[in-house]
Amino acid sequence: MTLTVFTNFLDTGPSFGEIILRMGLTAFFVGLIGIERQIRHKIAGVTTHLMVAFGACGIAILQDSLYYEALALAQTFAEQQVAITVNLERQRVIAQVVTGVGFLGAGTILKTSSGISGLTTAATIWLASMIGLSFGMGGYVIGITISIFSLVFLTFIRKLLELTTLKHVKSPDVLGAEVMEK
Repeated sequence: MTLTVFTNFLDTGPSFGEIILRMGLTAFFVGLIGIERQIRHKIAGVTTHLMVAFGACGIAILQDSLYYEALALAQTFAEQQVAITVNLERQRVIAQVVTGVGFLGAGTILKTSSGISGLTTAATIWLASMIGLSFGMGGYVIGITISIFSLVFLTFIRKLLELTTLKHVKSPDVLGAEVMEK
């Protein structure tokens, strides 16, 4: 096992270039969603979305590396005819990220006397982690598809709905400034 800046710290897993590609795609697509949130003056903007996505992407890359390292170890033992059981579970990291980011997103949801705000922001934070996981595990097609669908619905479809009676309910301008009824 060699340790250099431009190779993976494990013998298997994505190369430095592959890691840059995965993080770059995460930055581009989640950045677009974060910018949309920032333009709308939402609680979580581009920086928050990118930090969540980079964390999820990094965790997915690490999980991917550990998976392939365990697989290579199992193949080595099989070739040596050593009896060993290897449990490969790539889905565990996904479950942990979904749970953790769900908690983070819950912090953006605010209930006031005039209604609830922050639901879309919470959803886009959760979505940012899923995009990061997708790219981090090398699922480029699903990551790009999720990103495009999200941007279309956050921007164009929302504008079309505003032309109908199915308008989006606007968040209050100043949260906490509403008169409380007793």
